[in-house]
Amino acid sequence: MKLDKIAEQQIKQAQRRGELDNLEGAGKPLPAREAEGGPNAVGYKIMAGAGAIPEEIKLRKEVEAQRAVLQTLTDPQERKAAMAKLADIQMRLAIQEEARRSQNRHM
Repeated sequence: MKLDKIAEQQIKQAQRRGELDNLEGAGKPLPAREAEGGPNAVGYKIMAGAGAIPEEIKLRKEVEAQRAVLQTLTDPQERKAAMAKLADIQMRLAIQEEARRSQNRHM
């Protein structure tokens, strides 16, 4: 099944369940795509408005936060632990990104 058909089915199901009622911007045209956000930016923004943040976005925020923590540390042991945590988050993010790319290739 093609991606647009799957998306359409999921939207219709969410509408029937009332999950899309009273969303901010309801009845208004979608915003123009933001160049820096890529082709999924509008979809992510809509999902965020509905309270559904994709795991990939959460992990990107975790990477940013962990990098900020790492910049504040001077103790070698603390830095090592923080770098290990950053590597773990980056690995999980890479897995999510690859899963999305794989799914898009198969649609």
